[in-house]
Formats: sequence, structure tokens, C-alpha cells
Amino acid sequence: MTAHPPTTRYVVRTMLIMGVYIAINLAAIAGLFDHVNQAGQVVLALGVAVPVACQIWAVLPWLRDSDEFFRTMTAKRFLAATGLTIAVASAWGFQELYAQAPHISAAMIYPLFWAAFALVTPFVRSTRV
Repeated sequence: MTAHPPTTRYVVRTMLIMGVYIAINLAAIAGLFDHVNQAGQVVLALGVAVPVACQIWAVLPWLRDSDEFFRTMTAKRFLAATGLTIAVASAWGFQELYAQAPHISAAMIYPLFWAAFALVTPFVRSTRV
């Protein structure tokens, strides 16, 4: 079976982008940035956010270069995953505010979105609204 060219390009972009994301985070976890001044910490935080933005950007040409059915299905899955992510993040935020739940970093919203995307994908199987 031959790979779908837009998907192949998307996978390559994703691997490169996530490689940078993982490398920066592993370096931070290993303590390589522990002695960085305040300005450096801001640059590091923004540096980790750049691959997240690039990953979101990588989806756009993937959708643009795909057929209408794939584009519609993926858009519906993104909407469903976004809604689920907002609902879970809001519910947890209210738990933090009113029920003394432990704080979870907002940086976890990005992986939560992709987990939600994986969760909703098998259930969004039609282009009908």
C-alpha cells in the first residue's frame, strides 16, 4: 500500500517538530537550564512553545492537500477534540478553584488535546453534521 503524500509530509514535519520539542524539554528536565537568568527562562519557555505552534501549523497544509472527505473528517475530529479539551480543562480549573484539587500546568492542555483527538477519532466516522 502506498502512503498518502500529504500524510507522509505531515508525519515528517511532525517528527521533526516533536524532536525539537522533546529535545528542549529533556534538556530542561536534565537541568541544563537551571542556571539561566530570568530573561533566559522567558526565552526557554517561549522556545518550548514554538514547536507547539509549529505542530498546529503543520496540520494546515496536511488538510489543504488532502481530499474533501479527509479534510471534513479531520476538521470534525479537531472540533470534537477541542470541545472535549476545553470541557476537561475548565472542569479541572473549577476543581482547583472550589474543591482544592492539585494544580496542573496549563502546558498539559496541548497533550490533553492530542489525547482527546485520539479518543474522539473512532467515534467521528461521518461527514454528516
